[in-house]
Amino acid sequence: MTSFESDYNNGAHPAVLRRLIETNLEGSQSYGFDSWSEQAREKIRMATNCPEADIFFLVGGTQANATVIDALLPSYGAVIAVETAHINVHESGAVEANGHKVIALPSTEGRMLPSELRRYLERFFADPTWEHMAVPAMVYITFPTELGTLYQASDIEQIYALCQQYNMALFIDGARLGYGLISAECNFDLPWLARHCDAFYIGGTKVGALCGEAVVFPRGNAPRGFFTMVKRHGALLAKSRLAGVQFDALFTPLPEDNELLYFSISRHAISMAMRLRHLFINAGFKMKDSPTNQQFVELSKTQMEKLQQHVAFETWEPVNDNLTLCRFVTSWATTDADLNTLEAALESLTE
Repeated sequence: MTSFESDYNNGAHPAVLRRLIETNLEGSQSYGFDSWSEQAREKIRMATNCPEADIFFLVGGTQANATVIDALLPSYGAVIAVETAHINVHESGAVEANGHKVIALPSTEGRMLPSELRRYLERFFADPTWEHMAVPAMVYITFPTELGTLYQASDIEQIYALCQQYNMALFIDGARLGYGLISAECNFDLPWLARHCDAFYIGGTKVGALCGEAVVFPRGNAPRGFFTMVKRHGALLAKSRLAGVQFDALFTPLPEDNELLYFSISRHAISMAMRLRHLFINAGFKMKDSPTNQQFVELSKTQMEKLQQHVAFETWEPVNDNLTLCRFVTSWATTDADLNTLEAALESLTE
């Protein structure tokens, strides 16, 4: 069945897979000291324009979030996120399991408003008993957000300024980073992002890799013992080449246009998502605003049941008693044939 459930329910992009096969019989060192991992680090340093960056390859997004947050926070520190944030909803309490409270602020279409963050911090530190509480020492945001929406440069600038004012770290979850940066509505690039945070990660799992995330400390500011903490969190690959080879491939320019494979994959997925979006709109369905590869549409129970006979997708949350918000996601693997199947299925709903 044609699937729009997620951007990680297929294998690796063929170019990534070819590179894994080509290097399969070569011996290497382990735990991140292999030549491919070092090549990938250098390519990421060039792409971010951060020659001093510390870069670590971790196995997945939850491990990346939990490890970075635990490493950057003091023992008494809490992390601020919006209520819809991945660390607050879909990571099974991984952050809290390490002894750090997640402080959830209201979400505006998945985003944290700088004004909301400022209001919370002013109120918190105006309380004479604040030292009896978990102290906010980090802000966590996702780019793009869980709802496929984007922060603009001015939003991140204001959030980062508040972090510096209150001596907090800014950590950006980039599980779908490529889809955000390539979106037509994004008004900054990867080097700009690297200059406006203390740590971020480049998602591989959702952008063409079998698995793996590249955690970047852009100014060589990885906390002491971070490698040890990665291993302590179970996030270290013994066969580190698995991540290194993949990121080496993802950050290699394509011969036809010199675009990095990572961004080419993202561009394809967004192109497919915009076509998918127009199919729904032209069929009269109500959509959430999203300029990325995640698209959200309101469907009735009957429409859901009929559509699920032809394509797979994810139910997200109830809108009201009659409608459910459903998520459709595109990836490197989405084809014209997939969209044709969806178009035919939508036509059958209106017959």
